[in-house]
Amino acid sequence: MSGPSGEMTAILATDCGSTTTKAILIQKVGGEYRQTFRGEAPTTVEAPFDDVTRGVLNAIQEVEELSGRRILEGEKILTPAEGGRGVDIYVSTSSAGGGLQMMVAGVVMAMTAESAQRCALGAGAIVMDVLASNDGRPAHEKIERIRQLRPDMILLSGGTDSGTISHVVELAEYIRAADPKPRLGGSFKLPVIFAGNKDARNRIQDILGDRTALVMTDNIRPVLERENLAPARHKIHELFLEHVMAQAPGYGVLIGWTGAPIMPTPAAVGLIMEQAARQQGLNLLGVDIGGATTDVFSVVDGQFTRTVSANLGMSYSISNVLTEAGLEKIQRWLALLLPEQDMRDRIKNKMIRPTTIPQTQQDLALEQAVAREALRLALEQHKALAVGLKGVQQERTIADAFEQGEGGKSLIDLYRIDLIIGSGGILSHAPRRVQAMMMMIDAYQPLGLTRLAVDSIFMMPQLGVLSQVNERAATEVFLKDCLIPLGSCLAAEGQAKPGEPCFAYTIRFGDGREEKGSLCFGELLRMELVAGAVADLQAEPSRSFDLGAGKGRAVSLKVEGGVVGLILDARGRPLSLHKDPSERPAQLHAWAKAVDLYPE
Repeated sequence: MSGPSGEMTAILATDCGSTTTKAILIQKVGGEYRQTFRGEAPTTVEAPFDDVTRGVLNAIQEVEELSGRRILEGEKILTPAEGGRGVDIYVSTSSAGGGLQMMVAGVVMAMTAESAQRCALGAGAIVMDVLASNDGRPAHEKIERIRQLRPDMILLSGGTDSGTISHVVELAEYIRAADPKPRLGGSFKLPVIFAGNKDARNRIQDILGDRTALVMTDNIRPVLERENLAPARHKIHELFLEHVMAQAPGYGVLIGWTGAPIMPTPAAVGLIMEQAARQQGLNLLGVDIGGATTDVFSVVDGQFTRTVSANLGMSYSISNVLTEAGLEKIQRWLALLLPEQDMRDRIKNKMIRPTTIPQTQQDLALEQAVAREALRLALEQHKALAVGLKGVQQERTIADAFEQGEGGKSLIDLYRIDLIIGSGGILSHAPRRVQAMMMMIDAYQPLGLTRLAVDSIFMMPQLGVLSQVNERAATEVFLKDCLIPLGSCLAAEGQAKPGEPCFAYTIRFGDGREEKGSLCFGELLRMELVAGAVADLQAEPSRSFDLGAGKGRAVSLKVEGGVVGLILDARGRPLSLHKDPSERPAQLHAWAKAVDLYPE
C-alpha cells in the first residue's frame, strides 16, 4: 500500500530484451527500498506470438508466484498498491526487435557528425552509419547507403547557428533522393530530426517536410566551443515511443500499462550510471557485454559518453571478436593451448548455439579469453569517441574545418577512473567473482587504485527508467542489491625485467592488523578484504614505476573491500605477457594461482 505521504511501497519494472523479458519487484522493507523478487520469460515480439505483452505477462506471473503477491487481474496490472495487492507504478525498458537503429549525418566528420553520433549513442541507439559532407563517399553511394539501411530514424545536424547552410542542405537533399522507408511500419514516414544551423530550417522543411516525419530541435553544436545534446536526445526518446515502439507488435498495449515512458534499454543503463556517478562524485567506467553487442559507458567530470560496439559480443557476434582481435590475441590468455582448428570450432559452435554454457574448465577459459579481447576492443572504440570537442578555441574557416584530421584528447584517463562496473552474462554469471574481476583488470588495465563491481542480475535498465519517477528507490536498490563490490585493484605503470622490484606496501586493517611486503615485476597478489571494510594502504614504487603520484613517488590511499578483496598488480602497464608462446602458459598459471582464478 502507498505510504501516508503517497510514498511508493511496491514498484514493478520490466526490461524487454531481444531474447528474454525480465521483471523485478521492488518493495519498501524497513524504511528502505529493496529488490525482493524477480521473474523472467522468453520475449514474444516475433512470430509466432507477435505480441510483446505475452512475454511481459509471463515474467510478471513468475514474480506473482514467487512473492505470493497478487499483481495481475486477468491481463491488467493492479495499480495502485492496496492491502498487499498490486503495485504503485509499473515501468519498462525495451531493446526487443533490435532496439533503436539510427543513422546520423553532419557536415564535418570530426565535428558535427561526431557530436550527432555522441547524441544518438547517448539516447540508446545503435548507430548504423555516420554520413558527412567530407567522408569521401560520392553522392550516389551516400544515397544508396541511406536507402539500403532502413534505419528507425535519422538525426541530421551541421553548421553552427548563423553559419553556412549549403552543406547541411546538401545532406538533406541526399536523404530526399534516397526516400528511405522505416524498418518497422512500411506505410509510415521515416522520422528525421533536424538539429543543425537554425538558419537552415526553412530550407530543410522545404526539402524533407513532405517526404519524412520531420522534427526540428535546437542545434547540437550552436557554436564550435559547445555541445548541446539534451534537446535532440529528448526528441529521439519521444520519436522512439511514437514511431518505433508504436509499430512493434503489442507495444501500443504495453505503453498504456506503464506509468512512465518506455526507454531504450541502453539509455536507461546510461541514466542510472550517470546518476550514481553524480551522487557519489565519481569518475566511472561501465560495460555491458551482451551476445551481439558491447556497450561502454563513461562519466568523467560529469560528462557522459556511451558507445556501442555492434559487432563485439559473446554469442551472435563471437566470430567477429575472433576476426577483429585475431587468433593470437585470444590464445595469449590461455594457459592450456588449444589447436587452432579446435579453437575456431568451439568459437563457431558458440555462435550457432548462443544459449549454450561452458561444460569444461577449458571451454570456460576460452570464453573468458574471448571476453577479454571483446572488452579491450570495445574500450579502444569508446576512447576514440569519448573526447573533448574538436575545433575548440581555434580560429578557422569552413575550409580549415573540412581539412581537420582526427583531434581531441580522450577523456578516459585510467588514473582518474574511480569505479569500473561490469554487466552482462559473462561477467555477472562468472562461476567465481574473481574471474569477472580479472577479466576487467586484464582487458582495461586500470592504473593506480580502482574499485571494481558487477551488476548482480542485470537490473540496471529497470533502475534507470525507475530513476525518472523515483530516484531514491532506484539509487537505494542500485547500491544495495544491484552492485556487487568485487574489491579494489592497485596497479603500477611501467616496465622492468622479471624479478626486479616494483613496489613495497604496508596495509593497516580496521582491526589493527598490519601487513607489509613487496612485489617484483610480473607478480600478482590477492588479499582478503571483505565488502564494507576499509584499510589504509601505503605503497612506494621503485624508480621505474608510477602508482598515480609520479614515478618513484609513494602513495597513501583508503582501500575498499569486496567479495574478491584487494588485488596488488605488479605486472606493469601496458600489461606484459611473455612473448615466447612456450613460456607464457607458466606465467598465466602463476597469475591464476596467485588470485585463485580456477579450481586446481
